[in-house]
Amino acid sequence: MSRVSSRLPTSAPPAAPTTGLLARVGLQSLAAVVAGYVAMGIVAGLGLWAAGAGDLPGGFTAVLAAVVVMAAGGKVELSGDAGGLAGTQAELTAMPLTVTLVGALVTGYCFLRPLRHHAVTSSRELLLRGVSTVVLWLAALAGVSAVARHDFPITIGGGDEQDALMDIFGELLDAVNPTVGFRTDFGPTFFYGLLWIIGVLVVALLVSRRTPLPPRFVRYHETVRPAAHAMLLLLLAYVVVGLVIGVVVAATKGHAAETLAVLLLGLPNVTWLALGVGIGGSWEGRVDGPFGLPMPQILDAVLRQGDGTGDSTDLSTIDLSSLAAQDARAWWLLPVAAVLVLAAAFVAAVRSPARIKLWQHSLHLGIAFALTMLVAAPLTLVEARLGLSVLGIGDLDSLGGEVILRPHIWKTVGFAVLWGLFFGFLGGLLATRVRRKGETDTEPPPPPRK
Repeated sequence: MSRVSSRLPTSAPPAAPTTGLLARVGLQSLAAVVAGYVAMGIVAGLGLWAAGAGDLPGGFTAVLAAVVVMAAGGKVELSGDAGGLAGTQAELTAMPLTVTLVGALVTGYCFLRPLRHHAVTSSRELLLRGVSTVVLWLAALAGVSAVARHDFPITIGGGDEQDALMDIFGELLDAVNPTVGFRTDFGPTFFYGLLWIIGVLVVALLVSRRTPLPPRFVRYHETVRPAAHAMLLLLLAYVVVGLVIGVVVAATKGHAAETLAVLLLGLPNVTWLALGVGIGGSWEGRVDGPFGLPMPQILDAVLRQGDGTGDSTDLSTIDLSSLAAQDARAWWLLPVAAVLVLAAAFVAAVRSPARIKLWQHSLHLGIAFALTMLVAAPLTLVEARLGLSVLGIGDLDSLGGEVILRPHIWKTVGFAVLWGLFFGFLGGLLATRVRRKGETDTEPPPPPRK
């Protein structure tokens, strides 16, 4: 009697693995988002405390939330109220880049950490992780944005005429206690916040040396990642150098709290500007009125002197020559840039396969440096204005102040290309004396004897 197979059709695989993957990825994405916001909140809170914001009347939490929103790419609008016949104007565009950098580093690290032991990553899993992180990030941004709203009374004076003006017309115009407040602009906040988190995740994948990529992207590992990682090291090196200088200044020159506030809120705003100026790039701007930027005195002095035309709206140029005119030590920005860019080029070449030619090192670093400055330079943009006028007497600037700092983006990017091409070639040349990926310790075996 023949045996009859009793095999039954196999059923579809259970959904438990897929559900388990979704739950695991969701929890890991949530951890990355929470860690990023907590890190930004701690750094922003310490910076605001050092700046004296802890004494604000009931508005510290709102200001903290606003700083985190701006650090994550969001937009906070300022508004003023000075009565029916008085006019106010207030605006602010800036990113506290220390908070931004810390949030990006922590979020990127936590996003990549679960992948570190994978031999290969599927496109499906990577997309799932990215989408879940983006959705959770925007949800958290919405919550923080809802808290970022407050109104403060302001006192504007600075001269006998202005004080007399306020005394005479104050009660009539209901302008004795003008206020300025801030609110999150939700539309631009979600748009730029989306770009911010996507950019952080993409950059994290580009600069990581060990995170596996989906098979279709593996070919970019050896051509893109070494230069991208070197550019991250270059930006971080400038931040570390600025941090050391800031700590020394705080310890020896006094004003420790103010210096600490700059370090915790806007250190990359200054150091990345120094990188751009050191390679030949430039910025423009002005500082007018009683307040200014938390910046080195040399930079504040250049921004306040104007271009020499005497026009109240003139802009000063920030470059090596204008800074050196205030302090000859500014010329050190040039050799410092040369040393650090060469070091980055050398690191990129050493971590590239040995088969990469010198002209390819040059091209890779030129493109990478240009893209780096194309992103970093616009982040240093600052535009702030606060003004009050009463019955049209006195313009808005005369009873307030203005701060402008704008990069000359394409000039700075152009110099970055030239520096990247030159130092990429030189770094590759220096790396030929160092064993690199693809080289072995042993010589090839001799051919067999006949």
